[in-house]
Amino acid sequence: MFDLNKLVRENVKSLKPYSSARDDYHGREGIFLDANENPYGLLNRYPDPFQKELKAAISQIKEVPDDMIFLGNGSDEIIDLSFRILCKPGVDKALTFSPSYGMYEVSATVNDVSIIKIPLTRDFQISFEDVIPWLSDGAVKLILICSPNNPTGNCFDRNVLEQIIVNFDGIVLVDEAYIDFAGQPSLIDRITSFNNLIVMQTFSKAFGMASARVGMAFTNPEIVRYFNKIKPPYNISTINQKAVLKKLGKTGEYHRQVKKIKSERGRLAAALQKLPYTEKVFPSDANFLLVRVKDAGFIYQALVKKGIIVRNRSNLVDNCLRITIGTEYENNKLIGALKSIAL
Repeated sequence: MFDLNKLVRENVKSLKPYSSARDDYHGREGIFLDANENPYGLLNRYPDPFQKELKAAISQIKEVPDDMIFLGNGSDEIIDLSFRILCKPGVDKALTFSPSYGMYEVSATVNDVSIIKIPLTRDFQISFEDVIPWLSDGAVKLILICSPNNPTGNCFDRNVLEQIIVNFDGIVLVDEAYIDFAGQPSLIDRITSFNNLIVMQTFSKAFGMASARVGMAFTNPEIVRYFNKIKPPYNISTINQKAVLKKLGKTGEYHRQVKKIKSERGRLAAALQKLPYTEKVFPSDANFLLVRVKDAGFIYQALVKKGIIVRNRSNLVDNCLRITIGTEYENNKLIGALKSIAL
């Protein structure tokens, strides 16, 4: 049975968090002589450490109470904090799948946590039978699942995801960075049913704010409290908080861009499939396509020479390129360049 108190590292449970000046006084008006700030300038004040205004806006859009929302300096901070809260270095383990997002393994290594990588099936799905032996391993504290997955682009079977969550006594972090482009709903609607579920999303993809570095975690309030306990005090700048708030006021623009990207994804997939050296264009629920070609290295370099940069993912999936969906103009340039390449 899931018991967060048994999962959290003892040093984290006993930690007295850093208390900033903004923890002592929550008002917005006054003469502020409490935080050793320079009294002059436009950016002289520390940001709200708990991003209250931004969380309130996200709460309305996502229909999640603000005490079930944590905001990180990019999703990578949320991943790292999850390891720090749950996994004792040199002792505990985490589990993920392969191929998938490389930062899970990097963060595990940085935190001295052994990571188990279970290969996906031939159609890039999770085999629950392969996961079962690890669900009862008491050293496995965290399971990380990217759905839609990077670099394969597909969503995992929701029933399998829920089976893993229900049968695991640790934390399951589902990374939904690309969910806005998918045809299936987010698992956010299950965070009140599963206390051991963290659903992670981002403003980097569908909202077009990769440079702002704002990631979202939706989970039960107890886990949010631990995130807040160990995070740096001012982890998201005022500039980035305001930029995201402004973007949230442009929902029409967001919907138009997502619709356009999905339309271009279909058009680009059809064009790629017609190329003589294309072996397979994999189905995608994301804003990119994984494409198997006859000589990925050669085609990658040929595109670089034409000033078009894609990602060679052959180290993860044999002879595969990952191609981000660009603008109509960029996609047309890509198609033209690919048509001119002869193997």
